Amino acid sequence: MTAHPLTAVPPRAAQDVSAVVRGHAVTKRFGAGTSAVEALRGVDVAFDRGTFTAIMGPSGSGKSTLLHILAGLDRPSEGWVEIAGTRLDRLNDRDLTLLRRGQVGFVFQSYNLLPVLSAEENITLPLRIGGTRVDRDWLDTLIDAVGLGDRRAHRPSEMSGGQQQRVAVARALITRPAVVFGDEPTGNLDSVSSREILELMRRAVDDFGQTIAMVTHDPSAATFADRVVFLAAGRISGTLQRPSIDVILDRLRAGSA
Repeated sequence: MTAHPLTAVPPRAAQDVSAVVRGHAVTKRFGAGTSAVEALRGVDVAFDRGTFTAIMGPSGSGKSTLLHILAGLDRPSEGWVEIAGTRLDRLNDRDLTLLRRGQVGFVFQSYNLLPVLSAEENITLPLRIGGTRVDRDWLDTLIDAVGLGDRRAHRPSEMSGGQQQRVAVARALITRPAVVFGDEPTGNLDSVSSREILELMRRAVDDFGQTIAMVTHDPSAATFADRVVFLAAGRISGTLQRPSIDVILDRLRAGSA
């Protein structure tokens, strides 16, 4: 499957129907008055279906804040976010929870697995919480895709970090969400396990048509993405399409100069 490019768009393009996730004039302010700090300053961004995006920037640039707002984990001070055609600012807390449960997958730096559950039970947990029947064929497809056919009954303590993160990836995909957000998903892994997780995420985009947005500080991780979006001081400072690691490093050096 050929991925369509992610586009960071101005407000007038915000109605692009191919965009699975859109953020318009997203601003996040902490505090009030003269002590207020703006973590995000009017960010406009859109992610097209079937694309893999890396979000990069120096510490304090607002990348994790942006990810959390796009995922509906936090609300912007101004602006709005839309996922799969639904404006998040028009939802109450209950409806927002239901939308996240069905339309958003998460892969965090910490694996966030329940220790008393097996790998398969952790993967299917979002469905069981939502009272949704498990599609056994899709479950088998995911378990095969993440290479855990012989670990289905193992608990997290019986698996390596890389294996646990594979469970987390499969869990994020089990609901067939509109978008999967990753917050430093390879941050706790060695280089071999990191590459395996990134290859899984890349395959989810190419083979399953999944949309993925990932915050990362690792330039090598960003090379797996279709596009890299750079943040600086709460604003998008640039984008690169399928860049090499050298181009990413040059861009990061230029941004910190």
